Amino acid sequence: MKKFSILAAVMLFAIASLSAQQQYKMALVGFYNLENLFDTINDPNKNDEEYLPQGKNAWNTEKYTRKLHNMAYAISTIGTDPKDTYHSNEGLMVLGLSEMENRHVLEDLVKQPEIADRNYQIVHYESPDRRGVDVALLYNPKFFKMTNSKSYRLDVPGQPNFISRDQLVVTGILDDEEFSFIVMHWPSRYGGEKKSLPGRLAAANLCRHIADSILAEKPNAKIVMMGDYNDYPTNKSIIKGLRAKGRVEDMQDGDYFNPMWKMHQNGEGTNYYRDVKGVLDQCIITPALLKDENNPFATYQLRKPMVHSKEFLKQHDGRYAGYPWRTFAGGVWQGGYSDHFPVYLILLKKM
Repeated sequence: MKKFSILAAVMLFAIASLSAQQQYKMALVGFYNLENLFDTINDPNKNDEEYLPQGKNAWNTEKYTRKLHNMAYAISTIGTDPKDTYHSNEGLMVLGLSEMENRHVLEDLVKQPEIADRNYQIVHYESPDRRGVDVALLYNPKFFKMTNSKSYRLDVPGQPNFISRDQLVVTGILDDEEFSFIVMHWPSRYGGEKKSLPGRLAAANLCRHIADSILAEKPNAKIVMMGDYNDYPTNKSIIKGLRAKGRVEDMQDGDYFNPMWKMHQNGEGTNYYRDVKGVLDQCIITPALLKDENNPFATYQLRKPMVHSKEFLKQHDGRYAGYPWRTFAGGVWQGGYSDHFPVYLILLKKM
């Protein structure tokens, strides 16, 4: 009888645990800076000379194929590790991307065997960026149905010749709920943080304008603003320009929430530069994705932000051990992945 009671208790616990897991739906959405995904073909309208066979990187089919494989494998592992508390074999439903040359390289990417079965669809517009790189969005049509997309040009006041990446807006239906995703790659810190700040403040204002326009029509709109911000969650462009706060108790009407703020404060990093690490890659959300204590999990709500910094994405030797394992470093081919770690959000709702 005692053995039977123990066995029954174990079975009941297993059934209860399974039931608890099944009462929630999970959505994974993320962002990844691919670090210069260029093809090997010369485009006279792009600054792609260093990524040609005769260029300084001696970029060729073998290196390009390796890069595609690495990027696809990295994407295939985001959110799929059974060791993680929240994981899904389906992987990311929506993925924002930056630093790719054109649509052609994205078409090659989604055909890679590591992610081909996800049937990722591509949303991409050409940007006027000086280096010839764009932003884009991939989505799994099994879960997300796109209804609209638009690209917004970035202008910097007082700098009529300034050009950078556009900001991409994609709206669609995720499990019967409307979501909008703004994908960005803000101007770099080239020339120094202070000198280059106006470009990022202009990018913050543009993003703010896009999100506010959506909210003006739908005050409870679910918006994820994802990208490589080239600034940290504590910088002026994020705190003052975008008005993204890292603590719910600090938010006022019109503020957005930055779940990556705490990660940055805790010393995590998505990018390492001159021995300084920090969270440059962020997914910022509107209040509609925050937990409502009066109606918990009635709709998709943020459960947890993540930096996907698995060991295979890291350099393991030398001075830069622990840094993201790059494609090139100091002009030398490394055969790695990217100089950024991917980031993603875990969203949950009751079934």
